[in-house]
Amino acid sequence: QVQLVESGGGLVQPGGSLTLSCAASGITSDYYALGWFHQAPGKDRRGVSCITRDTESTFYANSVLGRFTISRDNAKNTVYLQMNNVKAEDAGKYYCTVALERKCYGSTWGGAPDAKFLEVWGQGTVVTVSS
Repeated sequence: QVQLVESGGGLVQPGGSLTLSCAASGITSDYYALGWFHQAPGKDRRGVSCITRDTESTFYANSVLGRFTISRDNAKNTVYLQMNNVKAEDAGKYYCTVALERKCYGSTWGGAPDAKFLEVWGQGTVVTVSS
């Protein structure tokens, strides 16, 4: 079965940087997209970023565009989220998930999660932003 394991969360100062990792296993499809959702305290989970297996398609939420960079290492089956210029509103729990799609569609990754496309989730990793 598909398993997603996040790591890399922790304490970061405003303006600082942090890199999250998501190690995936058990995905048998030739095409899929891995990415991240963010859940701030007291708020709903929202999409952040996505990258396809062939890395040709990516997606970023407007709130992180220019600050976050998603990448992947297919040899390690791991996706990374480089968070730069971190803001207070970036605090919360980050979840890794997978969609069996050929592209990173805004409809899948740009808002609340759609259970039709996003069935498997990691346990999440917590990012705390504080000076």
